[in-house]
Amino acid sequence: MNRQTNLEKIKQGYPWDVIVIGGGATGLGCGVESATRGFKTLLLEQHDFAKGTSSRSTKLVHGGVRYLAQGDVSLVLEALKERGLMRQNAPHLVRNQSFIIPNYDWWGGPFYTLGLKVYDMMSGKLGLGPSEHISTKEVMQAIPNLKKKGLSGGVIYFDGQFDDARLAVNLAQTLEDNEGVAINYMKVTGLIKDEEGFVSGVKVEDQESGEAYELQAKVVINATGVFADSIIRMDEPGALKTIVPSQGVHIVLEKKFLQGDSAIMIPKTSDGRVLFAVPWHGKVIVGTTDTQMEEISLEPRALKEEIDFILSTAGQYLTYQPKRSDVLSVFAGLRPLAAPGEEGEKTKEISRSHKVTVSPSGLVNIIGGKWTTYRKMGEDTLDKAVMVAGLEEKSSVTADMPIHGYVKNINEEDHLHYYGSDASKIKDLIVKDHSLGEKLTERYPYLKAEVVWAVHHEMARTVEDFLARRTRFLLLDARESIKAAPVVAKLMAEALGRRRRWQKEQVEAYTTLAGEYILSDESPETDE
Repeated sequence: MNRQTNLEKIKQGYPWDVIVIGGGATGLGCGVESATRGFKTLLLEQHDFAKGTSSRSTKLVHGGVRYLAQGDVSLVLEALKERGLMRQNAPHLVRNQSFIIPNYDWWGGPFYTLGLKVYDMMSGKLGLGPSEHISTKEVMQAIPNLKKKGLSGGVIYFDGQFDDARLAVNLAQTLEDNEGVAINYMKVTGLIKDEEGFVSGVKVEDQESGEAYELQAKVVINATGVFADSIIRMDEPGALKTIVPSQGVHIVLEKKFLQGDSAIMIPKTSDGRVLFAVPWHGKVIVGTTDTQMEEISLEPRALKEEIDFILSTAGQYLTYQPKRSDVLSVFAGLRPLAAPGEEGEKTKEISRSHKVTVSPSGLVNIIGGKWTTYRKMGEDTLDKAVMVAGLEEKSSVTADMPIHGYVKNINEEDHLHYYGSDASKIKDLIVKDHSLGEKLTERYPYLKAEVVWAVHHEMARTVEDFLARRTRFLLLDARESIKAAPVVAKLMAEALGRRRRWQKEQVEAYTTLAGEYILSDESPETDE
């Protein structure tokens, strides 16, 4: 992926079949679906791919055990099928993960064992492994630092785990592998309509140069997640709200807080949500919360009460009580939940299923949904878009299509494994220039070669793009990632032809951003 090359294609000004607005999970799913059906496809992202919600998930590919408890069987069936397809199509990024539900109530064991057997049965041939009841001894062997007092066994089950931002990058590359065009830092500022009032294109502004363009398309898809309403109101200024943003917060801790390879799932917390503690990239992610928000932001901030809730709930189950000073990074994301039909419905009760709507002007909108079902969301949206634009009807091919980077058997001991088939190309860079084999900081394995690769082949444009999403340094250890920023800025400046002033500005901007991911003290002002 090369931004300059893609910019030249945009400047040519030829009409597109499909323009997709949004470069998160939903938009990328739509873009890949469109390009693989042979349509001339352009995907536009106002910031960086997966900058928003799509890089801030719990990193799980799952059917949703709790949706089963809520009786949303159709969503669970769909998500379990898609979970299996993600594992099949991107094995370099999606892996099996064992989860343990510890039982501290006498009725918990039979209740959850039965529920998870149904979950297994619904997975069919795409299941990841059978669930079963295990003894107290087996629970403690799997997670030695779980509190033993009152524990009466548990249930083990299997779900998927992935790297969300890395999958987003690979989907953008897949789109381009299939003759589509994806470009970041290209903001849609308005919709173009023909004489009859139908949407016929978009007005955009290049966020790097300030240059404006008008782009024509047979159909425009609004796949902007929590920002969907802002695009809908470009079409219909008085339109009712379709999105209820719900904030989910996660903290990242050292691996010592979750010994063993299994994750923990606490099925019912004090606020009625599920809490997960999941091993990821050598650390532990603990979350999440469900807080209805009024404001929509690209950089949502965790509230003090959300952090306190996660720390105190985790402390009820772990022998090591995590404190604020133990938190390596804290991140928040906004779920784009479809607005509820009933007044007063809590965000945790709103279905995670998606809705595709078509406005009278022909604007196609996809709202709601979750990462696990990104492919199905793209398929459903394209089916509608084809009807709206009168495009040739073609069958979807994405269910059995390998995603860019596909490698069936990876070696997780190799730090570059999450690049899949591109890992060997990064190693080739090091062969040509040994200095690129140097680490960015001593404590983490990230290499200089990864920066060069990200600029030339993954459209990384800023230090944040690299440290937050091409690698996951920001989420894994915000403080340590700040130390890497000057080296990254220098390498990126050389690759992008930027001056020293740009380097300085980038380091300052990144240091300020990363500071927001650090819990500095006990004062409430830090998080609100």
